Amino acid sequence: MKLQQISESCFAVLNEKGRLCDSNSGFINRGGGVLVDTQSDLSHARRIAELFGSIWQGVPKRVINTNESGDHVWGNQVFAGAEIIAHRTVPDRMMQAATPREYQALLGGFDGLLSRLMLKATSPGVLAIGRQLRQDYDFDGIEPTLPATLFDERFVLDLEGLEAHMIHVGPCHRVGDTIVHVPAEGVVFAGDVVFRQCTPMGWHGTSTKWLQALDLILWLDPEVIVPGHGPLCGIEGAMELKAYLEYVREESRRYFAQGLNALEAAKRIGFGPYREWRSPARLFANVESAYREFRNELMHAPSDTANTFNSIYEVAKARGIEVEF
Repeated sequence: MKLQQISESCFAVLNEKGRLCDSNSGFINRGGGVLVDTQSDLSHARRIAELFGSIWQGVPKRVINTNESGDHVWGNQVFAGAEIIAHRTVPDRMMQAATPREYQALLGGFDGLLSRLMLKATSPGVLAIGRQLRQDYDFDGIEPTLPATLFDERFVLDLEGLEAHMIHVGPCHRVGDTIVHVPAEGVVFAGDVVFRQCTPMGWHGTSTKWLQALDLILWLDPEVIVPGHGPLCGIEGAMELKAYLEYVREESRRYFAQGLNALEAAKRIGFGPYREWRSPARLFANVESAYREFRNELMHAPSDTANTFNSIYEVAKARGIEVEF
């Protein structure tokens, strides 16, 4: 992880791996300090506190959670005393999404040969994601700390004359998807509305809503975008992701019309120019999201996390590429 200054008052901590849980965080060093997203576990949260400590002493006055995913909220407890701000849906969605205890149990599932053999036979994707996460993460000791300041569509912070605009754009990747725009400094903290050089994951929402959110970012025309995952970019990052989502939606529509299920479609859709992005087999999650949209299914319904990981694993194996989430 590395700290980078991106404008006079805005900073980013970038997690360079770009895989599942490898999220970025942001900081605005005005108005008592504002932290954007708190990482996936306590050690990573403490690490960003250490990095941001070089520019701000003490606990920031405010924390913003840009969505309900664990990799944006599970470090909240490290910043005790801060005002935690999020979209109104986030507290409930945090408790409905996969919990830290479930992820810790996943990592603990490797303790014993029988457990590993059973997982390999019944849920190879779950076994694989557990192995990957175990390289960097420990979900023990996390107590979900919920946002207390909630907003509906927009919320503006006045940071000693510098405005930070929170805009709810979800559901795209998640229901509570929010971007943070600092117009005076040309910065957007995009959360998981933007993935850069790594394949996005459509857990909830629709491609239509996601594309609208990307169009909003393009209209805002920031100089710097801090994506939820991947390196910093300008509007070209939003344009590339928009092109990817449009491509996947149209290819998915073609196979949906032929009667193929989402997994079979994901095995057939070409990676095209996106093959070099991290974790290309996550394509399945975006195909499945498109299929839910075509079937007019409820976008807020709980995701089948195990099936998603197993299907990504199957796509990677079928395409002869590295299994990576």
